[in-house]
Amino acid sequence: MTVSRTICLGFLAVIAIGTILLMMPFSTSSGTWNNLVIALFTSTSAVCVTGLSVVDPGTYFSFWGQLFIALLAQIGGLGYMTTTTFLILLIGKKFDLRQKIAIQQALDRPGMSGSKQIIRSIIATTLIFEITGVFLLLPAFVPEYGWNQGLWLAIFHSINAWNNAGFSLFKDNLIGYQSSALVVFTITGLIIFGGIGYQVILEMYIWLRDRILKRQEKLVFSLDFKVAVSTTIILLLLGTAAFLAIEMRNPNTLGDIKFGTQFLSAWFQSVTPRTAGFNTIDIGKMTNAGLFITIALMFIGASPGGTGGGIKTTTLRVLSNCTKSILQGKEEVILYERKIAVSLVLKAVGVFVGSISTVIVATILIALTDPEVSFIQILFETMSAFATVGLSTGITGSVTTAAKLILILTMYIGRVGILLLMSSILGDPRPSRVHYPEENLLVG
Repeated sequence: MTVSRTICLGFLAVIAIGTILLMMPFSTSSGTWNNLVIALFTSTSAVCVTGLSVVDPGTYFSFWGQLFIALLAQIGGLGYMTTTTFLILLIGKKFDLRQKIAIQQALDRPGMSGSKQIIRSIIATTLIFEITGVFLLLPAFVPEYGWNQGLWLAIFHSINAWNNAGFSLFKDNLIGYQSSALVVFTITGLIIFGGIGYQVILEMYIWLRDRILKRQEKLVFSLDFKVAVSTTIILLLLGTAAFLAIEMRNPNTLGDIKFGTQFLSAWFQSVTPRTAGFNTIDIGKMTNAGLFITIALMFIGASPGGTGGGIKTTTLRVLSNCTKSILQGKEEVILYERKIAVSLVLKAVGVFVGSISTVIVATILIALTDPEVSFIQILFETMSAFATVGLSTGITGSVTTAAKLILILTMYIGRVGILLLMSSILGDPRPSRVHYPEENLLVG
C-alpha cells in the first residue's frame, strides 16, 4: 500500500460513502430511493469538485441531499489527505513518517517539515474565505428568498465557489445574477483564490503583513508565486477580452444585454473555466469559437495546491518556456532567472501527454456510445469532466448510462491526477544504476 494508492483509494472510499448517502430516501425531495447512477455521478462530481450534474440539484435533492453535496465538495476541495490529517489533529494523535510523506505528495510540497502548521493554515484559510463569501452573498439572496433559504443559498454557493465545484441550487445556475456585480465579483473572487493555491495566499498574506507593519526585511516571492500569479492574471485578461470580442455579437449570449453586463459576463466566463462550473450565460448557445476558447482555458485549469483541476498554470509556463528555449537555441529552461530542473520538465511533459491522452480516449468512447451528439459538445463535456470544471452545453443528463460512467471515470482521473493514478497502478519507481548510451534522434 503505497502513498499514491492510499490517496486514490481514499477518494474512492469518500465517493462510495457519498453515493450511499445520496441514495437514501431522505436525500431526495420526492422521499424515494435515489437511482444508483445519479447518486454515483453526483457523488463523484462533488468529491472531484467538478459540478457536472445529471439532475437539477436544487429541486431533485432535499436539504439533506444538498448538505451532503456541499460536504463532499468541501472534502474534495481540501483533498483526502488534508481532511484525514485534520481529523487526526482534532483527536490529538501524532503524525508518523508515512502520513508526513502522504501530505508532502498530496500538497506537492518540497519537504515534510511543518506538516501540522500547513494543515492548520489551510483549514483556517478555507474557513475565512468561505465565511467571508457567505456574508457577501447574503445581501443578494436574503431579500429575495428570506433569511433561512437565503442563508443556505449563500453557504452552499460560497462552499462550491471556493472549492471550485460549481454546483448551483438555481435552475439556470447564476444566469439570473449576471448583472449583479456583488454576486459576480464574490463568486469569481472565491474561485480565483480557491484555485490559485494556499502557498500563494500565504505569501500574499506575509507580504501584506510586512507592508502594514512596515518591517525592514523584504519578502522574496517564490517561483511558484511569480508563475501562478502572473499566468493567472494573463489568462484572466486574455479570456475576458476574447469572450467580449467573440460573443458580443451573439444575441443568445452577450449580444442583447448592456455593456456593463456584457463585461461582467465576459469576466465571469473567463474565470469560471479555472475550474468552477458556474455560468452567467447559456453555455449551449455560445459560438463554436467561444466553446473552443473555454475548452482551452479548462485544460489549463488552476494552480498547484489549489482546489482546481487542469494541467495547472505552472505546467503551461514550463512547457511554453521549454518551447521558447528550443526556438532560441538554448539548452536550459529559464523562468524568472531561475533554471528549471530536467525532472520538472519531464514531469510537465508527462502531465500534458497523459492529460491529452485521457481526454482523447474519453471523447472517442462517448462518440461511440452517443453518435448523435455533436463532436464539439462531446469534447467540451469530456474536457469539463477531466479538468473538474463542471461547465456543460446541456447534454450531461441526456447521454447514455455508458457515457455517464465514462464521465465518472474521467472526473476521478482528473481529480487524483494522471501521474498519481499511474503511480498507484504501477507502484513507486525503483532507482536504477543502469545508464544507457546517448544517441541523436530526428525530432520535428
